[in-house]
Amino acid sequence: MASGGMTEGSPPPREALLARALVELADTLVDDFDVVELLTRLADRCVEVLGVGAAGLMLAGPDGELRVMASSSEATRVLELFELQAKEGPCLDCYRSGKPVMQQDLATPTSRWPRFAAETLAAGFRSVQSLPMRLRGTIIGALNLFQVGTGEMRRADIEGAQALADVATIAVLQHRAALEAQVLNQQLQHALNSRIVIEQAKGMVAERAGLNMELAFSALRTYARNHNLPLVDVAGAVIDGSLAPSTLGPSTLVAERRPPAQGKMST
Repeated sequence: MASGGMTEGSPPPREALLARALVELADTLVDDFDVVELLTRLADRCVEVLGVGAAGLMLAGPDGELRVMASSSEATRVLELFELQAKEGPCLDCYRSGKPVMQQDLATPTSRWPRFAAETLAAGFRSVQSLPMRLRGTIIGALNLFQVGTGEMRRADIEGAQALADVATIAVLQHRAALEAQVLNQQLQHALNSRIVIEQAKGMVAERAGLNMELAFSALRTYARNHNLPLVDVAGAVIDGSLAPSTLGPSTLVAERRPPAQGKMST
């Protein structure tokens, strides 16, 4: 007899499997982790640890609409896609309300999702539980758990599934924040680089066209506007020599201030 009352070779208790699954999910949270792989692993572990028949996850896109992101089987993926197409089902209700949604027997005539229920029963499942992927006030999707039998899931299993979903939710939100920060940093760096290029071009125009720095900058802007070009592209052309600074001299500024020509009056 092994410690803890377990016999040699006996399967580990569900709590140990759940702890192992949580650690496994946490181990995937590296800088460049794959969100789809993480969510697929979550769906697989729900089936293995909680003993449900199948699992699937949906995430909301930038437009707020849910999309199928992961499933424990191809049949489950098709079922989740049907839920979106039919615009009815537990995952949709769970996402909209931010609360768990359960249907203990999809075969009951009073099922709230008649089309989804029929499709789910045809796939071999009798009951479903949906849990929100939520962190404080932010809801990003929902986890669907399908069971072959009827009845409510054990409270411990529901809590375990919610814990797995919470880990995935934190991971997805951190991933999004990292991407947004990266984009913001790239935009900021681009702006800084652009400013450096413009300052260099401004100095070249000022020196070679005999203008002060303010007028040189105005000449760059005028040329960019007149030719419908980004200012940084005009500055780059001055630096690489494809646009002669002399062409941005006083004549450019005069042309900007010159009133439009009047049409000739008919006699």
